[in-house]
Amino acid sequence: MIIPGMTPKQGKVRDCYDFGDSLLLVSTDRISAFDWILPTPIPDKGRVLNQMAEFWFAMLGVENHLMTTDVTKMPFPPGTDLSQFAGRSMLGKKCHVVPIECVVRAYLSGSGWKEYQQSGTVCGIKLPSGLRESDPLEQPIFTPATKAEEGHDENISFEQMVETVGADIAEELRQRSIDIFQKGSDYAKTRGIIIADTKFEFGLLDGQIMLIDEVLTPDSSRFWPADQYEPGHGQPSYDKQFVRDWLLATTWDKNSPPPALPDEIVSKTREKYVEAFTKLTGKQLVV
Repeated sequence: MIIPGMTPKQGKVRDCYDFGDSLLLVSTDRISAFDWILPTPIPDKGRVLNQMAEFWFAMLGVENHLMTTDVTKMPFPPGTDLSQFAGRSMLGKKCHVVPIECVVRAYLSGSGWKEYQQSGTVCGIKLPSGLRESDPLEQPIFTPATKAEEGHDENISFEQMVETVGADIAEELRQRSIDIFQKGSDYAKTRGIIIADTKFEFGLLDGQIMLIDEVLTPDSSRFWPADQYEPGHGQPSYDKQFVRDWLLATTWDKNSPPPALPDEIVSKTREKYVEAFTKLTGKQLVV
């Protein structure tokens, strides 16, 4: 994607263009795993993320940064090819980003399961003994993490979050995160999907807290098909765990550039993302 005369700030998946009082977030088809951007893109993945986030922003009804996803209403300079941005871009209000990943977990999985096996805790929160992998928790728990520009986010305690952003904002973000998660999770279950965990990002604009970036997408969440859920082991998923599993089965050492994905893995991964979008939104992806 090219905007004449502008250079984006690039993340693992998104390109961000600064338009002064607004930001253009472009969801590319890049996919990352184990802190590496893989050399093979997943066709339409960016459209899935963008259009799913747009759905959730409207459905959740919480204050958020989204201004428009209509490229004809965005301040592109003359000569920009709008077709490359259609369906994968959102213009958002520029906020002061709160430097915390607001993670909510409702099931015992991922890094939480690894920690629980060692200490009986998740991010320092004591859980009942005897839980199995993928077991539901008694209630969703809030487990913040630092936002890493590069590399992996690091889990921190709520007390550390308070030291970083202050008690009032920390308490507000914890409650908002759990409330948003619960509303999204309850809806997803009616569509046959379990949201095991997710992460939210928030920003401040004129003292008001806003939900920003993406929300409840396959990149920021762990989506499980409800009809295949069976605790006691890892679950089939609609997220990029499919790609991670393939990488783990190769000889790649995670310290050198990752291998290209085979066509079959690319096709199946795209299929997973699009299926999750269709199930959750009831819409067809606009490509």
